[in-house]
Amino acid sequence: MTSTLKGITLKGSTELVADFFAFGINSILYQRGIYPPETFTKVTQYDMSLQFTTDPKLKNYLTNVVSQLKEWLFECTVQKLVLVITCLETNEVLERWQFDIECDKSAKESSAPREKSMKSIQEEIRSVIRQITATITFLPLLETPCAFDLLVYTDKDLVVPDKWEESGPQIINQSEELRLRSFSTSIHKVNSMVAYKKVSSA
Repeated sequence: MTSTLKGITLKGSTELVADFFAFGINSILYQRGIYPPETFTKVTQYDMSLQFTTDPKLKNYLTNVVSQLKEWLFECTVQKLVLVITCLETNEVLERWQFDIECDKSAKESSAPREKSMKSIQEEIRSVIRQITATITFLPLLETPCAFDLLVYTDKDLVVPDKWEESGPQIINQSEELRLRSFSTSIHKVNSMVAYKKVSSA
């Protein structure tokens, strides 16, 4: 008698993590009001209602970033993705959403699927996205027009694609930090946190 257990492969894990970033980034941009709410549409993912951009330029940009990220996730060469929110007028960094990515490189050698159910991975992802959505209640209001940037940290010896450019870490001075939940596919693990500028009380 054979039991068929579908596990998670490196390819499957890569898809799951890349999807999380696509939806996670959209959620942050929507929640933080970086783009007008009318440029988003409701989609259902992870059994929850999420916002996804309809802005052609932003859509195109995010698609390119996520497909490049997919390659690096599959190669296990990406260490973190950071979404930086800056003030348009002063270029000052106001928020820094950091996602640390741990990758079990042994998955590249062995193609045997890992035993972790899709259901439990999706539940973990859902709770991270719920937290992202909930952060709006205590993050300081962004009172000026803002822009965002995505920084990806990869292994040192990696060749950077043409469209990408080197960037500084864009750290916030005197920031408050908030750790969010993490999720794991058993091949990739993603730890999330957001740092934001302390509002000085006058």
